[in-house]
Amino acid sequence: MTNLKTFAASALLAFGFGSVAFAAGMMTDANGMTLYFFDKDSGGASACYDDCAVKWPPYLAHEGEAAAKGWSQIARKDGAMQWAYDGKPLYFFKGDHAKGDHMGDGLGGVWHMLKR
Repeated sequence: MTNLKTFAASALLAFGFGSVAFAAGMMTDANGMTLYFFDKDSGGASACYDDCAVKWPPYLAHEGEAAAKGWSQIARKDGAMQWAYDGKPLYFFKGDHAKGDHMGDGLGGVWHMLKR
């Protein structure tokens, strides 16, 4: 994976201070919720919609947020913009209820938490 200092600097530039954090070796949003990627996504596009997106809500980007090296925003077919890192769209897991939960890691062999 990416050098931690470089990655942390990129994260701060991408989202503004305090919007991305690290907990127990995983990347979280500012609220401490774990971020995941999905093996079935390809070509920088999300394959997670409908029931999938209910269980795995996309990490949505908001207008005016700038992306730094390694980060991008992808257009979802529902019109929303989603954050991606290294071309991988990012998600939360509905089963994670508290900061640092990572109950979705490894589910179905296709969901993985984003590690530093």
